[in-house]
Amino acid sequence: MTKPIHVLVVGATGSIGRLAVDEAIRQGYAVRALVRNPLQTRFDPRAEVFQGDLTNVASLREALVDIDGVVFTMGAHDGPCMVEKVDYGAVRNTLLALNGRKARIALMTAIGVTYMDTDYNRTSQAHDWKRRSERLVRVSGNEYTIVRPGWFDYNNPDQQQLVFLQGDTHRNASPADGVVSRKQIAQVLVSALGCETANHKTLELVAERGPAQDCLCPLFETLEPDTPGEADGVHD
Repeated sequence: MTKPIHVLVVGATGSIGRLAVDEAIRQGYAVRALVRNPLQTRFDPRAEVFQGDLTNVASLREALVDIDGVVFTMGAHDGPCMVEKVDYGAVRNTLLALNGRKARIALMTAIGVTYMDTDYNRTSQAHDWKRRSERLVRVSGNEYTIVRPGWFDYNNPDQQQLVFLQGDTHRNASPADGVVSRKQIAQVLVSALGCETANHKTLELVAERGPAQDCLCPLFETLEPDTPGEADGVHD
């Protein structure tokens, strides 16, 4: 694995994306933030702001110039059409824009993404499209880490100890499935880019009572890698 140098954050104006931009800068990456409207969000001045459209392959092709790492944090909440365009389409279009050029990928989806039989998924189709985006990444030939976080910011102040799970067995469709802070989600996504032990791995991310860990690479090391050539995660 070659650690990337120039990282594009897709979904940079979202609640996780803004934090991922800051975290990537903190970890020493040259960061480009993909935004539709550069006037809507202020970033650290060290970030390069690129005005583009994640639904447009040509726009993404320009955004990806000199990029060797991509963090996907986007998410739509406006019904199946927008979920398809954003949650799935951004990944599809990025891979098309790369046109065979390799980039290290960190993709955020959701805990319970393999569980389709819920009122939420039947209405939004969010898990259907997020799972399809995962499958695209796994068969793309790129190095990757797929992170399925628990419920954002439902953790108590003393719940800072990160736990990596596999198998997507938490299926309550509620915070009972696990909780984790937005800041730590961003930390895991960005940290995955530079950890050899994170490569080709899919995980569910939650936090339990206890202090935060200083280094995340040992956590990635405990995980089983996805089966080469398979579209689904190792225990899905």
